[in-house]
This record gives sequence, structure tokens and C-alpha cells, in this order.
Amino acid sequence: MMERNLINQLSTNALVNSKSSLYSKLRVTRAPDFYNEISLYHNDVKVSQNFYIGLSLAVSSSVFIGASFIIKKKGLLKISREGQIRAGLGGYGYLKEWLWWAGFLSMAVGEGANFAAYAFAPATLVTPLGALSVLVSALLASKFLGERLNLLGKIGCLLCVLGSTVMVLHAPKEGSVATIEELGEESLQSGFVNYVIFVVVVSFLMISYCVPRYGNSNVIVHIVICSVIGSLSVMGCKGVGLALRETVAGTNKFTQWITWFCIFSVVICVTVQMNYLNKALDLFNTSVVTPIYYVFFTSFVIVASAILFREWGNMSAQDILGTISGFLIIICAIFLLNGFKDWDINLASVNSFLHRREGPPVMIHGETTNTTSLLFDSHSNSIYGDPRRTAQFSNFTPS
Repeated sequence: MMERNLINQLSTNALVNSKSSLYSKLRVTRAPDFYNEISLYHNDVKVSQNFYIGLSLAVSSSVFIGASFIIKKKGLLKISREGQIRAGLGGYGYLKEWLWWAGFLSMAVGEGANFAAYAFAPATLVTPLGALSVLVSALLASKFLGERLNLLGKIGCLLCVLGSTVMVLHAPKEGSVATIEELGEESLQSGFVNYVIFVVVVSFLMISYCVPRYGNSNVIVHIVICSVIGSLSVMGCKGVGLALRETVAGTNKFTQWITWFCIFSVVICVTVQMNYLNKALDLFNTSVVTPIYYVFFTSFVIVASAILFREWGNMSAQDILGTISGFLIIICAIFLLNGFKDWDINLASVNSFLHRREGPPVMIHGETTNTTSLLFDSHSNSIYGDPRRTAQFSNFTPS
């Protein structure tokens, strides 16, 4: 009996020792993988949080900027009704109007939110979403300024929302540059250096050759200068945003050379950009400048961010196609909102147009008629016994 108990005790001890050794081996072999998985999970959560923070800031920026135009306009209209000298005639009475300052504050908040958005979300997402400010402005103008939004404008608003949604779903969630130090390293790479050289050469040629000859007759000249230089200003804003984000987190990044280089580039590029944009607005209609500027500026920003931040590196072909499609939809929306905003188009006018428009004349059996008559009048004329129609269609009776 004692021997049996001794054997059972030894078996139990051996089993416990084997299990403990197995657990220790599993712990040793799987610990690195376990911690790697935890690290990857936390990184994905952080990327997702930054993306949605940037998205929220970009959308709120569009709301504040779009509303600022309407608030400022209300203030200027109030000054005009009171008999004060209008701003367009050199008056500065708007500086005493609280509505104008409210619009100015709304603009400042919107630009601040847009600037902060670049620190969290990819520029490929933030820049195109600026089109939402046009949508907000159009809707508020229709509501508070009595400006009528025609049928094409409403379609443009819908397309703007759809295009923005498609871009949000397919846009890159992050780039390969997450810190200001990485930005400094990437900015010295040959790809971005070549892009900067391209921007400098194109800007110099446009300013020295094209502006004196074609600047007053071709809207593309000034817009190209604004767009290529503006793409560098966005890259600088992204760098300053990264520096601010890391500084707020506890690490001072304003001792880095790349931070001050980004600040300097933003000041220079924005100054030149605004100068030529104002010239374009002074020489050409706003409804022409706005959509063309949006297309060129956003396109160059996407190219620059793809080179510097490599935001497209981890995207699938489906997401790339979706991002491009969303961008093209927004372009169509901006064109409809601005290009036809002065047209009086509604469902009634479209219906009347479809029923009354005469098509090109055609020859049938030696007689001249039009396609609209054939489409809308053939059955009615046959019913009422039009001999000409009866004679024409008699040739098609079965034998």
C-alpha cells in the first residue's frame, strides 16, 4: 500500500514538473510574439485615433470657414444699409461691426482647426475636404442671404458630400513620417529635393515669362504659381503641426532645425501664394478661379505628400482607385456649384426645355421635319388623321 502511494506521488510530481517546464518554455518562446502583437495593436489604435481626430478637425474647419463668409457678408450688408462707405469703395466701417468680427473669428478658428488637422491626418485627406467649405457657404447663403441655389447647385452639394465620403473611406490612414526627425530625413531624400527643384523652376519660368505675356488673358498662369508653391506650404504646415503635437506631448521639438525651416517655408510660400491668388481673383471671375484653383492646388498637394510622406505606399489598388474617384467627384461638384450658380435652372425649366426644344431638321420621304416633332407629335397627328403622317407611315404597313 505504501509503495503504491509512493508511486502515485512520484507520478504526480513528475506530471506537475513537466507541465511547469512546458509552461515556462511556452512563455519564453511566445513572449516576444505576444508583446509584438500588443505593440502592433496599440499602434493601430493610435493611428485610428489620430485619423479620426484629423478628420473631425478638417470637417469642423470647413464648417467654420464656410460660415465665416456668410457672417462677414451679413456684416458688410448691414454697413451698406446704414449708409456707410462700402469696403469695396475704400471704407473701413466694417471694423466697427461686431458681425464682421464674428466672421473673422470664425475664419481664424477654421484655419486653426485646418492647421491642426495636418498634424493628425494625411494631407491627401485634409486638403480635398476643404471643398466642404464651399458646400457650407452655398447652403448658408441660400438660407440667410436669400441667394437662390439652383438645381445644378443642389446636385453639386450632393456630389460634394458623396465625393468626400468616398475619400474618407479610401484615403490613407497614415504616412511613413510620424515625427519631425523623420520629416527632416525624408526632406533630404532625392525624391522630394527633385520636387522642390521642379517647383522653383516652374515658378520662375511662369513669373518671368508667362505672367508678362499671358497673365492678363489666361487664368491658368496665376493659378499654377499658387498651386505649386502652395503645395510646399502645406508640407510646411504638416511639419509644424508634427512639431507642435510632439511638443505638447512633452518633448520640445522647436530646437530642431527642420521645425524652423518648416515655419520659414510656410511664411514665404503663403505670402507668394496669396499674392498671385489675389491677382487671379482681381483679373478673372470668382466662379472660374475657384474650381480651377481647387483642382490644381489639391492635385499638387497630393503629389507632394505622396513623395514626402509616402501616404500612398501602404494603400491597396482598390483604395487608390477609390481616393482618385472621390477626388474627381468633388471636382465635378465644385464645378457645378460655381460654374452655373448664376443660371436660373429648376425642375420646371428642365421639363419645359425637354418638351419644347426643336431638334435638328431631318429629311424623310423628301420632306423636312425635326426630331422633336417625330418624338412628341407622331402619335397625336396620326390619331387626328393628319394626311401627311398617314402617307408617310403607309409605306410601313405589312404586305
